[in-house]
Amino acid sequence: MTILSAALLLFLILDPLGNIPVFLSVLRPLPPRRQRIVLIRELLIALAVLMLFLWCGKYFLELMHLRQESVSIAGGIVLFLIGIRMIFPRPEGLMGEIPDGEPFIVPLAIPLVAGPSGMAAVMLMGSNEPHRLGDWSLALLLAWGGTAAILMAAPYLYRLLGRRALIAIERLMGMLLVAISVQMLLDGLAVYLGLPAA
Repeated sequence: MTILSAALLLFLILDPLGNIPVFLSVLRPLPPRRQRIVLIRELLIALAVLMLFLWCGKYFLELMHLRQESVSIAGGIVLFLIGIRMIFPRPEGLMGEIPDGEPFIVPLAIPLVAGPSGMAAVMLMGSNEPHRLGDWSLALLLAWGGTAAILMAAPYLYRLLGRRALIAIERLMGMLLVAISVQMLLDGLAVYLGLPAA
């Protein structure tokens, strides 16, 4: 996997376009200046969490006595469920009901930006090829930078594209995530069963 393909995968998993309506609804009660401060804070927290899982994921796996293929299979399942919810959204949104008030860590940083699938993906990258942690860090920074740019421009994008276009884009990204999740699941099963990689 190249840095760009890893960055694209992580960008799809972070799903900034799909998160725009949720971010706007959660931040709406706050004044515009405070919205930007909260958004930047939550994005930085999400980046720190993902970097932690990228660099220390291998040690987490060893500590919990988990094999890499189990993380691949679990990440594929979680990613599949998130992709399905993006294609067939529920009335309460992708992550369920959102509590009122100013958000702190939950739900914006975790699980909307740094969700279970993102954590599993970076942990898998770091544990499968630990000698490429610098590459994966760059890929994560690229994906996070694109996500941050889109979410900072969320009010303008929402006005420009409209709700229908954003929903259509989110469903398309959901289809891509479902395909990626199936591949992750198959790769994990292939390693577990000792089959040659596809």
